[in-house]
Amino acid sequence: MDLDGERVDLEGALELEGKVALVTGGASGIGEAAARLLAASGARVAVVDRDEVGARRVADEVGGSAHATDVSAPTAMAEAVAAAEERFGRLDVVLLNAGMTSGQNGVTDLDVEGYRRIVGVNVDHVVFGVAAAVPALRRAGGGVVVATASLAGLMPHPGDPLYTLTKHAVVGYVRAAAPALAAEGIRLAAVCPGYTDTALIANARAEFGDFPLLGAEDVAAAIMAVVGTGGPGECWFVQPGREPGPYGFRGVPGPAGGRRAPEVTWEQH
Repeated sequence: MDLDGERVDLEGALELEGKVALVTGGASGIGEAAARLLAASGARVAVVDRDEVGARRVADEVGGSAHATDVSAPTAMAEAVAAAEERFGRLDVVLLNAGMTSGQNGVTDLDVEGYRRIVGVNVDHVVFGVAAAVPALRRAGGGVVVATASLAGLMPHPGDPLYTLTKHAVVGYVRAAAPALAAEGIRLAAVCPGYTDTALIANARAEFGDFPLLGAEDVAAAIMAVVGTGGPGECWFVQPGREPGPYGFRGVPGPAGGRRAPEVTWEQH
């Protein structure tokens, strides 16, 4: 795998030559690494980030486009999708990668503004992003949406309960929304990386000592594998030294007698 402009061939992967991808949080870290891999695989990439300078830098380097916006705003993702379609004529792959930590305990010292902010970026942006992407992917005849969750979406992270809450929400949303979209040829999945050496942990980097960390490129490679072969609703774990793959969720006990729960559509009354 080469990040310096050479074509990247992933065995069994979706053919990306001529496809169009949109990446949020694409100005740095995992998003930047993923944007570079997507471009190296033949895709044209729309880089979306609040950091306009960074987004433009990455877009220029991969021959893509830049769109600066706050992804938590209700109309931001629809505008970013529209801009990508206008520039490139279609949309095939969407990586909803933008995210943040809370910087607070969230239990004994709840800062409401900070809480609203992390929910906006980590959860709302994924919901808005899927809602905005689906019509464009339908127009393209199908496609893939990958949300960047976290191991904190599969297990508790006591150091940041609010971050854990948001990533559990992303995992649950992806698993529940995926089946209906799969029937339309749209695959919705998630990646759940462990601790990754990016700006999110920069302030605590020294505390990790010799604990093995993922690199942004490691997570980007896992994202590419999900784009290529990931199944609907799958949430892939990514850990240092291990082959990424779909997490095996344990089923919950059903009612006695083996009866299956009905598929219920909730209505407001």
